[in-house]
Amino acid sequence: MKLNIGSKNIVKIEALRKTIKNYEFLSSAEIITKEVNSDVKDQPMTIDETVNGAINRAKASYNNCDYSIGIESGFMKVKSARTNHLEVTVCAIYNGTDTSLGFSPSFECPPKVIRNIIDNNQDLTQTCNSVGLTSDSKLEQG
Repeated sequence: MKLNIGSKNIVKIEALRKTIKNYEFLSSAEIITKEVNSDVKDQPMTIDETVNGAINRAKASYNNCDYSIGIESGFMKVKSARTNHLEVTVCAIYNGTDTSLGFSPSFECPPKVIRNIIDNNQDLTQTCNSVGLTSDSKLEQG
């Protein structure tokens, strides 16, 4: 079985590798990485934009494979959250006809992170680096 993933981001690729090991029918699948555009902002700020980014990545990477996967991290607006935003990751799996979706648990970022994302038009990785929460460059690879 061949799986394409619409990203060169090592974190997303490793998440897929670890996940498929848990499923016998997928455990020997070949993973092919594809550099594709999500066709959404670098930092999606709504659940619809995040879902669309995952779907766009999955569909754009579907070529000569059994399934393609798109993973997109973004925010969703939640009025009762302290910052009005929760971070969530969406996974789209495409078989050439149908798309299936999955969602990660969500979490709230510190207020200074959300303010920096909004005020400086940065993505989460850029902001976490600029406010000193991490210096992990692997997260910047799309």
